[in-house]
Amino acid sequence: MRILLVGATGTLGRSVRDVLGERGHEIVTASRGGSDVSVDITDTESIRAMYGKVGEVDAVASAAGGVPWLPFGELSHQDVLDGVVGKVISQVELVRRGTAHVTGSFTLITGVLARDPVRTGTVASLANGAVEAFVRAAAIELPQRVNAVSPTVFTESVGAYGDLFAGFEPVPVRRAANAYVRSIEGHQTGQVYEIG
Repeated sequence: MRILLVGATGTLGRSVRDVLGERGHEIVTASRGGSDVSVDITDTESIRAMYGKVGEVDAVASAAGGVPWLPFGELSHQDVLDGVVGKVISQVELVRRGTAHVTGSFTLITGVLARDPVRTGTVASLANGAVEAFVRAAAIELPQRVNAVSPTVFTESVGAYGDLFAGFEPVPVRRAANAYVRSIEGHQTGQVYEIG
């Protein structure tokens, strides 16, 4: 399959690229820099241009989306907007603008905070929950399949985020990458694959 991988340069994106490449797929990478195609997923025009350059693909795998990590009392209106745009609207637009270019499936990224929140993660919980609700709803209407991968903290990221996830069992990033294989090569739609 020809797969567009968005967010290809991060910890998860690199692992997804490795796993899909090992399975013989042709991977077209996209990110802000260092990829086959440059894209800013918070900019709908950039998403449109990316699809114009890439053309038709069998699947889109999204491993991108940022949110602010701040105590609730310190969150500004702009912080909330940035998180919703950075992780929710950006991925909704990947699907919305991609329907004319994608023949098979979309796989989006959420996370454990949709179901198990932590301090300073309010916007992450909001965004993850919204993406998961979107996946379930969009699956009813889209001709393409759409799923989400929802991992806990990665073993490889414990040094950066471990204190926020006290008591959570970390998982190797490759476990999450394998869920992308399940989503892309499988037949289910409207699923949220919880990892860890």
